[in-house]
Amino acid sequence: MNTGSMAPRLVGIAGPLKDSTFPLEQQRFSIGRDPSNQLSIADNTISRRHCVLEKTADGFVVRDLGSRSGTVVNGASTSNALLQHGDRIALGDYAFVYLTETGEAEPASVELYDQALTNEPTVRLPSQEASADDPKKLLQIPASDRLAHELGTLLQLATRVGSVPDVESLQWQLLGPIFDLVPADRGAILLFGGSSEEISSAAAWDRQSGPARGVNVSRTVVRKVVEERAGLLVNNVGTSAGFKPSASVFDEGIRSLLCVPLVLAEQTAGVIYLDSTRFRDRFTEHHLKLLTAVAGIAVLALENARRWESLRNENQRLRTEAGIEHDMVGASPAVAAVLQKIARLAPSDANILIHGESGTGKELAARALHRNSPRADHPFIAINCAAISETLLESELFGHEKGAFTGAVATKPGQFELAEGGSIFLDEIGELAPALQAKLLRALQEREFYRVGGTRPVRVDIRVIAATNKDLAAEVAAGRYRQDLYYRLNVASFVMPALRDRKPDIPLLAQYFVDRFSRKCKRAVKGVSPQALASMTSYSWPGNVRELENAIERAMVLGSDDWILPEDLPETVLESPAPAGTTPTRYHEAVLAAKKELITKAVDQANGNYTEAARLLGLNPNYLHRLMRNLDLKARADND
Repeated sequence: MNTGSMAPRLVGIAGPLKDSTFPLEQQRFSIGRDPSNQLSIADNTISRRHCVLEKTADGFVVRDLGSRSGTVVNGASTSNALLQHGDRIALGDYAFVYLTETGEAEPASVELYDQALTNEPTVRLPSQEASADDPKKLLQIPASDRLAHELGTLLQLATRVGSVPDVESLQWQLLGPIFDLVPADRGAILLFGGSSEEISSAAAWDRQSGPARGVNVSRTVVRKVVEERAGLLVNNVGTSAGFKPSASVFDEGIRSLLCVPLVLAEQTAGVIYLDSTRFRDRFTEHHLKLLTAVAGIAVLALENARRWESLRNENQRLRTEAGIEHDMVGASPAVAAVLQKIARLAPSDANILIHGESGTGKELAARALHRNSPRADHPFIAINCAAISETLLESELFGHEKGAFTGAVATKPGQFELAEGGSIFLDEIGELAPALQAKLLRALQEREFYRVGGTRPVRVDIRVIAATNKDLAAEVAAGRYRQDLYYRLNVASFVMPALRDRKPDIPLLAQYFVDRFSRKCKRAVKGVSPQALASMTSYSWPGNVRELENAIERAMVLGSDDWILPEDLPETVLESPAPAGTTPTRYHEAVLAAKKELITKAVDQANGNYTEAARLLGLNPNYLHRLMRNLDLKARADND
């Protein structure tokens, strides 16, 4: 890096603002979610007024303004710190470097070196030992202020990193709390690619020098930790008979080493590496156990961040592959198939019939067909045929002449005329009355119609997209729907998948609605807790995406935590059995058990008569049937 002096500035090094530059030209530069800040970041990980950089005689000082997630400078949380060239500032999911000299922001370097390890023992901690159920048992220390501080730091770490959506930001967020727990001089987090010899991502901090000085990491120690999947502690590095250091270790005066694996799905995804030059503050076995606990939290956050990155990349790939504009949220194969169908059908003028249950997003698909068609610059008009009475629907569709009926005080064009050159979406087309079916058929065949009370035909150039949640073929066979109209509407068709058939999209949809209602309700909610998400994933969602949207809005209104918890969800969602591998909360587990016991006793008392059992419980029989189905009692009763 060149060393010429120039105006101070912040440069993004991680998160959505990576590579962005913000000159510090004012006496006061504030950062926060509120639009009044000099740097306004619309992200729930940032507080409304997060921090401020103020110019003083000695340079810029960063001050935290009581933010929820804190302001971290060079890996340590701070309330007030004088910034030096190269200092790194982490806020929520964002990281910046403070620069006062010429040149570009450079990432902290990690250099790997080799040395010999003998077979003499060092302190090891197998990764499975870190999974002890009781954190106090793992730490093996009595209750004290130190224990309270350490557990508080671990809790804060788990809360902070659980919502970090990308791997790079996650590494920076981990390093700060690590330095609060372990008296290390330097630290690095290495994430592997295809093998432990291939580092895909690295983050490093030096407690004294910040990022200005690289961190040397022992390749031999890393290799041993990866092979054994066990944490390693080496003290008295320069004199230990079990550790033969390299020249780099001697030159830097390193006395203690700590390294623990990040084990994810039976694979070592990376390591956390610390060293210290201070003899008095050498590492202990307790520090090794603390760092192993941090690694246990980190791998869960790493898996979550990688999953989000994978979903974002897949969603972007699908958008690019399909080459279409749309507002649908999802990256499942079912959504991919719909997008491919839309991409093929959008350029044509053919009438389209969209099938699907209520709440699956049929109108979103219709809008995507219009937006990606040659008619995109012309109107898109949507009409729900079931929401307007039969007597008014004809006038709504085709318009009316002045005096055509009582109240027709002026000529009014219908929606077909207003959609000229564009597309008209007829939702719930299966609810159309027989008389209107005939008039719609003529409009589709001839591309002309008569207004109510009119004598002159009106010609239009429109595309018709219809949708239904009925089986129109069955309706035709039963004589309740015109066969010729069905064929005219069904030139091409596709089915919008039910939410139960695209469960991988539930986390994406839930987060989308959380973000949307956070702005609407003015609540900073980070997302859905794992327990609530488990209940949501196991539920069948008969109302589909619309029901999910309502459940999230309800949770936002009733909840008070930073996360949506199980108790914020509707009872119908919580009544579904938890999927394998998940653990419901004790409260909801007890409630479900009580409900099952009460219903089972009533059915036994009624000798298997569900109507009588419903009477004994004071419930509607239909509700009892649904409740038993949700609680997985119906199948068991049928098998008895």
